[in-house]
Amino acid sequence: MLIRIIRNPLEALPAAAYHAPLVHSEFLGRERFHVMDPALIQETLVGNADALAKGPELRRSLGSALGEGLLTANGAHWKWQRQSASPIFRHDRLLAYLPAMLEAATETRDRWLKLPPGPDGTSQIDIAHEMMHTTFDIIVETMLSGHANIDVARVERGITNFLEATGWLFALSLLNLPEWTPYPGRRRTKASSGFLRETIGGILASRRQTDSRTGDLIDLLLAASDPETGRTMSDGEIIDNLLTFITAGHETTALGLAWTFDLLSRHPQYAERVLAEIETVTGGGPIAPAHVPQFNYTRQVFQEVMRLYPPAPIIARVTTQPFTLAGRRVPVGSMIYVPIYALHRHTALWDRPEEFDPERFAPEPSKARHRYAYLPFGGGPRICIGSSFAMLEGVAILAALIRDVRLTSLAPQPPEPRMRLTLRPSKPLMMRVERRG
Repeated sequence: MLIRIIRNPLEALPAAAYHAPLVHSEFLGRERFHVMDPALIQETLVGNADALAKGPELRRSLGSALGEGLLTANGAHWKWQRQSASPIFRHDRLLAYLPAMLEAATETRDRWLKLPPGPDGTSQIDIAHEMMHTTFDIIVETMLSGHANIDVARVERGITNFLEATGWLFALSLLNLPEWTPYPGRRRTKASSGFLRETIGGILASRRQTDSRTGDLIDLLLAASDPETGRTMSDGEIIDNLLTFITAGHETTALGLAWTFDLLSRHPQYAERVLAEIETVTGGGPIAPAHVPQFNYTRQVFQEVMRLYPPAPIIARVTTQPFTLAGRRVPVGSMIYVPIYALHRHTALWDRPEEFDPERFAPEPSKARHRYAYLPFGGGPRICIGSSFAMLEGVAILAALIRDVRLTSLAPQPPEPRMRLTLRPSKPLMMRVERRG
C-alpha cells in the first residue's frame, strides 16, 4: 500500500471504489472510509463539515511551500482567509479577466506557429508544459497585476519538483515518521520550496515599498482582517496564500487543457463540433471576450475532460468529531476519502464511464444528475474558490487555440494519469503542431 501511495496514489484506491457506494477498511491502525455514493458524499462534506479537517498528511505534504494558506488551513483561520480572497472571484471580476486570457492564448498560438520544424519536418510540443506556461502568464497578469521579472521557467520547475515529492511526504506522514526523515529528492524539494517562497516574498516586499494599489489579489490580502480579532495577515500568511493560488490556480487548468487537446486529437468529430460552434458564435470574426460565455458545447467538452481527468483526484479529510454514515459509526481520527477519480468512473453513476462523451454535459443529462456525482473542484464549504475562474479560462484558451492550430497526439495511446496532488500525465503529452487550414 505504501509503495502504491508513493508511486501513484490512484493505485491505492480499492477496486470496489469504482462500483460500491462506500468502502470501509483499516490501515496502520486507522479506520478509512472511501465514499462514492453522491448522497453520502453530500452528507459527509456538507452535513458533517464541522466534524472534518484537513489531515496532517496533506499539511505535511504541502506545508513546506504553502504553509497555512487556504488549501491547508483549518477552522476559523481557513474561513477568514477564504472570505478575504473571495471578492477577486466575483462574476464581474471574472469577466474582466477574459481579455488577459485571450491575449495569453494568442501569444501561445503565435509562438507555436513560429516553432522550427524537427527532423521529421513538423513542429512538436509538450502540451502540458505549454499550457502551464500559458496559464501561469494569466495568473500573474490577473492575480498579481503582471510581474515581468518572474522567472517563469524556474518557477514551473520549482512547482514540479515540489509536487513530485508529495507521495513520499504523504507516506512518511502516515507512518508518523519525524520531519527530518530522508527521502529521495528531499534536498531538491526543500530548495524548490525556498525558491518559490523567496520569489513571492520579493513581489510582496516590492508592493509594500511602492505602496501602490491595483485591486489585485495582493491588495485584497494586504487589506484583509480577521473579523473575530481584527488582526491582519503577516507577510508569511500572504505568501502562503499567493503561492496556493499560483500553484493550484495555473496547474489545474493547464492539466485540464492538456488532457483536452489530447482527447480531441483522438476524437476529431468532437473537435469539429467545437470549431463549428466557434464559427457560429463569432460569425467568422475574431473571438471577443463577450463570445466566451456563449461557447456552450466547448464548455461541455472541457467538463467531460474534467470528469475523466479531475485535476484534484482525491479529497482527503480526518474526522475531529464522531458521526454516523450509512448506519456505521465513524470515530474520531478516521480517514475520509472521496476518490473523485473513481467517482467520475463509477459504474453505478455513469454509462460507459471510460468513454469520452461531451453529451453527458448537455442541459438535460446535467439536470438529471446528482449534484455530488460530479466534483472536479471538490464540494461542500471547501469547494475550490477558483472553480469558475478555471472553467472560464479553460474554455477561452481552448477556443482561441483550436481555431487556428491543429494538434495531433504522437503516442498511440494517452499516458497513464499519475497523481502528484494534481493529476499529471505519467509521460510527456507530445503533440504535432500545424496551422489549421
